Amino acid sequence: MSVARLSHPFAADAAALVAGALMPLAFAPFDYWPLAMLLPTILLWSWDRASPRRAAWRGGLFGLGMYGFGIYWIYISLHDFGNAPALIAAAGAFIIILAMVLYPAVAGWLLGRWGPPPGPPRWLLAFPALWALLDWVRSWLLTGFPWLAVGYSQIDSPLGALAPYLGVFGVGWAVMLSAGLLSAIVRSRDGFGRVWGFGLLAALWFGAWSLGAIRWVEPAGPPLRVALAQGNIDQNLKWQPNHLDETLERYLDLSLPEHGRSEVIVWPETAIPAFYQDLIPFLNTLGEKAREDRVDYLIGIPTGSWPARDFRNSVVEVGRDLKFYHKRRLLPFGEYVPLRGLLSFFRHWVTIPMGDFLPGERDQPLLRAGGQPVGISICFEAVFGSDIRLALPEATWLVNLSNDAWFKDSLAPHQHLQIARMRSLEVSRYMARATNTGISAIIDERGRLLARGHQFQAEVVRGEIKPLSGLTPYARFGDGPAVGWLAGLLALGLWRGGRDRANRYEPQTD
Repeated sequence: MSVARLSHPFAADAAALVAGALMPLAFAPFDYWPLAMLLPTILLWSWDRASPRRAAWRGGLFGLGMYGFGIYWIYISLHDFGNAPALIAAAGAFIIILAMVLYPAVAGWLLGRWGPPPGPPRWLLAFPALWALLDWVRSWLLTGFPWLAVGYSQIDSPLGALAPYLGVFGVGWAVMLSAGLLSAIVRSRDGFGRVWGFGLLAALWFGAWSLGAIRWVEPAGPPLRVALAQGNIDQNLKWQPNHLDETLERYLDLSLPEHGRSEVIVWPETAIPAFYQDLIPFLNTLGEKAREDRVDYLIGIPTGSWPARDFRNSVVEVGRDLKFYHKRRLLPFGEYVPLRGLLSFFRHWVTIPMGDFLPGERDQPLLRAGGQPVGISICFEAVFGSDIRLALPEATWLVNLSNDAWFKDSLAPHQHLQIARMRSLEVSRYMARATNTGISAIIDERGRLLARGHQFQAEVVRGEIKPLSGLTPYARFGDGPAVGWLAGLLALGLWRGGRDRANRYEPQTD
C-alpha cells in the first residue's frame, strides 16, 4: 500500500477506530498491557496535521472502539436483568458509551486547537497530561464513571509501582508519556534523537520500578484467617421471596464449616436479599454461634423498609459486635435515578430490584473484624480511590463486597477485579473481595492475587490477611498532587503550543 493511501484522511479515521477497539485488550482479562502504550501512538499519528474538528472526530472514533468493546456489558445488565426491551437496553448502553466517547474527542479537539505542533512538546507534555486529566475528570463529572482509565491496565507492569505515589491517574500519565516517547523515537530523523528517546523511556520505567521497592507500611498485628463465601445465586432467582430460605441455607453450608478455621467470614453484596429488620432472629442466632466460635461475619444485606421507601445497601457486622456500614457511592441508574424529575421515564422501561437506595453518610465509623478496623466498600465504590483512602490510616485492611452477576460472563467482572487490585496497591493494604458469582479474591498490599475463586461456582475462597499500618503518599494526599502535576504539564504544553504556532505556520492537511 502506498504512503499516499496511508495518509488518506479516511485511512487515518479507520486506524483510530481499530486502535481504539483493540485498547480493551490491554485490560483484564486479556492483560496485554503493552498495548496501552502502542495503540495511542496510532491515535497521535492520526492527530498530527489534522484540523481540530478532524482530530475530535478521530478521538471520538478511538473512544467508540475502546468503550464500545470495553463496556458493552452495560447492555447485559439492562436487558437480561433490568428487563428492558432490547432496543431500549441498546439505546441506554449506547448513550453511556457516547458520553465516554466525548472525552477522547475533546482531547483531540483541544490538542488540535491549542496544543503544540507535532513534536516532542506535543507528544511528551500536552498529550499525556491532557489524557490523564480527562480520565480524572471522568471520575467525578456527572457522578463519575472512570471505568477503563488507562492506568488500570498497568497493575502488573513496572509502571504500576507509581500507584502508591500518584494513584491510577498518575500511572495513566506515565502510560501516555511512554506512548509519546515511542512516537518521538519512531519519528525522529536522527540517531541522536532516538537515543535520547530510548534513554528517557528507560529512565521512566526503571525509575518507576525502583520506587516499587520502597515500603510505606508495617505490620499492625498477626495475620487474620479469612474465608469468602461465594454463593453463586442465580440473579434471576436472587430476589424471589420463595428462594430466600434456599439462599440462607447455601451460605450457612459454606460458612459453618469455617468456624474454628477462619477468624472472619465475608458474604457478598446483598448476599441476603431481604431487609435486616425482617431477619433479626436469624442474624441473632448466627451471631450467638459466631461469638461462641470466636468468628466475625461481614454480611451484605439491605436495611430499611418498603413502606417507608427508605432503604440502603449495607454491610452488617455480626459476631463480637453488631454494627453497620451503608454504601455511600451509589451506581447511577442501577441503585438510584439521577435527575429524577427529568429521567423518571427510565423506571418505565427498566425494573431493577431495590433500585432506589439512599446513600450512607460520608463519614461513618469503621467496622471491626478479627479485632482489626476494616475499610468497607460495596461494589461500584471500589472504582473511586479517593473514597477508599477515607478509611485510612485507621483501617488496617480492606473488604470489598460485590455482586457481578449483573454482567454474566462478560469483561466486567475481570475489569472490576483489576480495579480492586489497584485500590490495594494505591494505599498498600490487603483486600478481601467477596462476590456472588465471582471473582472472589484475596489481594495483597501490592495488588497481587494471593487467592482467587472460580466464576459461577458456589465455593469458599480462603487466605490470610496481614493487617498493616502506615500511609502511602497517595493515601495521605489523594489525587491532588497528581492533578496539580498534570495541570502544570498541560499548561506548559499549551504555552509552548501558542508560542510555536505564533512563530511558524503549520498547514493542516485534513
